[in-house]
Amino acid sequence: MSEPASASSPHPTRRGGDGDENGRSGRRRDLVTEADVLAAHDEGRPLRIPEGALVTPAAQDAARLYRVPVLKLLRPAERGEVSGRPADACVVGPCRVALGADHGGFPLKQDLKAFLESAGHAVVDVGTWSTDAVDYPDFAYAVARAVAEGRCERGIVIDGAGIGSSIVANKVPGVRAANCRSLDEAKNSREHNDANVLSLGSRFVQPGDARELVRTWLSLPFGGGRHQRRIDKLLELEARHLRPLEDGPAPNERRVP
Repeated sequence: MSEPASASSPHPTRRGGDGDENGRSGRRRDLVTEADVLAAHDEGRPLRIPEGALVTPAAQDAARLYRVPVLKLLRPAERGEVSGRPADACVVGPCRVALGADHGGFPLKQDLKAFLESAGHAVVDVGTWSTDAVDYPDFAYAVARAVAEGRCERGIVIDGAGIGSSIVANKVPGVRAANCRSLDEAKNSREHNDANVLSLGSRFVQPGDARELVRTWLSLPFGGGRHQRRIDKLLELEARHLRPLEDGPAPNERRVP
């Protein structure tokens, strides 16, 4: 019989027995199945996965197909909290940063790429690679997908104003892109909004200022607390309007949202 994983994790999960790979440590591991994903989809909420849970391949496929946002829940003793603030990957060490720009943002992208690499970050450059005219949605989308799929912890998108790329990135479930022109905006986007993509406008931010924006933005943790409640609401709104992916073979029977 299924049972709730915890009070903060309403989706049903099964527990692995003592003979599973986690049995040796004496703690049974949660099992997240396709049924859990479909229940979250039908109820219009994120799928909450407890720390250390096993997610079946079918559940992974269903989450991608129905674009169900995933929240990974960390146990308090394991998430490295300091003064009630959750640990942040980019605070404790270098990040994998997806970096993309259109032709207007290309020079700034090259400057920031060198800056990021000199700071020890691993840069995934999705283009463009010249000042020849291109369309910003292509590159903003590539950055957003890299972040949403977990291939990069953070993303940076650049075009002339930073507005178009932020709009594109925010179309991808799981992405929270912020168009910032000041340090105060960069700080707010991280501490209040848990932004995982930074959008910059090359016509409005000089290279030296952009480097400082990026340095600050990558160094700040999410504030948590009352802000987490608001992020949860944002994710629930996002889940309410999700539709199955259309860029792959359609299944014979598709669940109607």
